[in-house]
Amino acid sequence: MKNSFSSLSDLAAAFGKEAPSEGELNQNTKDDSLVFSTETGRIKQQKPEEDITPSDGYAHVRRETKGRKGKGVVTISGLALKSNELKKLASKLKKTCGSGGSVVGETIEVQGDKRELIKQVLEKEGFKVKFIGG
Repeated sequence: MKNSFSSLSDLAAAFGKEAPSEGELNQNTKDDSLVFSTETGRIKQQKPEEDITPSDGYAHVRRETKGRKGKGVVTISGLALKSNELKKLASKLKKTCGSGGSVVGETIEVQGDKRELIKQVLEKEGFKVKFIGG
């Protein structure tokens, strides 16, 4: 048996396996964090498709205080919108209510208890609104 191996195929043959082809070597060494290659130039990362949870046809509006140190927040869920459309709607709701808020996952959070005002805006946008909880 050889003490040194001159190539990958020699090493594979020593273990009784077939050597990988050149194409397989390139696929295995592909790095997802790579942004530039001298062979191909700039490499654009492919963003994964976002999965949208299907809606039951209602925008669920609920008031929450749990985990917020007693501060009231109105959450709106069940809209079945893409993230950029959800951010635009959240911005419109925050401007109308005159308060802050954010988008977390597929829900919109608006600070304060302005459920009636939020209901009016959502109905103008074409959503059916259902209040959840007290």
